[in-house]
Amino acid sequence: MLRRPAALLLALPLALGALLPATLSPAATAHAETARRASAQVQLTSWSSYAELKSGTRRGAKLGRGQVSLLAPTPRTVAGKAYEAGTWTSPWATTAFGATALVPTWEATTPGRSLVRVEVRARAADGRTGSWDTMADWSLRTRPVPRTTYSGQTDDLGRVSADTWYAADAVTAWQVRVTLMRPRGSSLPVSLERVGAVASVDASAPRPTSRPGPAAGTVLDVPTYSQMVHAGHYPQWGGGGEAWCSATSTAMVLAYYGVAPAPTGITPGHVDAVVDHTAKMVYDHGYRGTGNWAFNTAYAATLVGGDSYVTRMRDLREAEDYVAAGVPLVISVAFGRNQLTGAPISASNGHLLVVVGFEADGDVVVNDSAGASNGEVRRVYDRAQLERVWIAASGGTAYVIRNG
Repeated sequence: MLRRPAALLLALPLALGALLPATLSPAATAHAETARRASAQVQLTSWSSYAELKSGTRRGAKLGRGQVSLLAPTPRTVAGKAYEAGTWTSPWATTAFGATALVPTWEATTPGRSLVRVEVRARAADGRTGSWDTMADWSLRTRPVPRTTYSGQTDDLGRVSADTWYAADAVTAWQVRVTLMRPRGSSLPVSLERVGAVASVDASAPRPTSRPGPAAGTVLDVPTYSQMVHAGHYPQWGGGGEAWCSATSTAMVLAYYGVAPAPTGITPGHVDAVVDHTAKMVYDHGYRGTGNWAFNTAYAATLVGGDSYVTRMRDLREAEDYVAAGVPLVISVAFGRNQLTGAPISASNGHLLVVVGFEADGDVVVNDSAGASNGEVRRVYDRAQLERVWIAASGGTAYVIRNG
């Protein structure tokens, strides 16, 4: 919970077929492609392979096998600390529609006291180019520069709100720039493996409930963790309980893949200490919470061998393609009283939960960490209700965390 409400966004399938689950059936792939052609209101663009990363511009950095690393870095000062830095800047990504929001995500290696800075800028249809806006300074260990976002930046084309860049008016192209930094004089192998963003456009018109698809009758064996049993834990990372829905959901998905690390720096005896550990690792010191979408997927990327990113989806039918391929999804919802029957809480202005499967009739099996105990986390929600509060609240935002 305590995820801020997002803009109402129309979320349609991925623009890049390569980012769909690797094991999708031909029928599922055809469905996604048909939907993609039917509209172009969302576009996920990323760079990860050698050829893709080669299309960008490098300064003080080199390109290796699927990663960008430092080569001839230049001095940089961050938070009063001396660093040496190099940058990778993407080509312009163009959209076939006027985008009103960007959510960038990345996969990076930041050993020791190294970090990455992620920035975006956009271009309007009339050719105006906005300034570079800093989205985040991110590192796995968050020292000496805190892992943080920079809300409130405003230029003539848009503004930053934690993990999302919102356009003042619709834009038709965007770039992302990543700066790799390590303490001056060190040789830490900081690197960038993947970066991209999902662009989308505001739209809140009601749509018919999606029909059940290939995941009907499939339930993935995702462990159940309750966020509520952590109430009062670690105020410096949000205090557990209602604040930890995102961290708890991410922890459940990592445990499903068997890649959750041994907790460090956690009080002995805490039940499901991996949840406390995950909260520590995804905490955003600027937003002051664990609900930063990009920080959750960036952390997960350090543990899984596959992709980890934020996207937006049109409906639960598209989500079924992932579940059918063995990929649970963390989704962002918000709801009022009587809008989500069977939920363990009566209302929320921002909550994340894990879609783990679908019943034969298409209703949705979830791990909702708002359950009072681990035994009360598994729930079944009405398909129409869940789809409505997911799309209306976050435009179908989902974490795709896929093990290699």
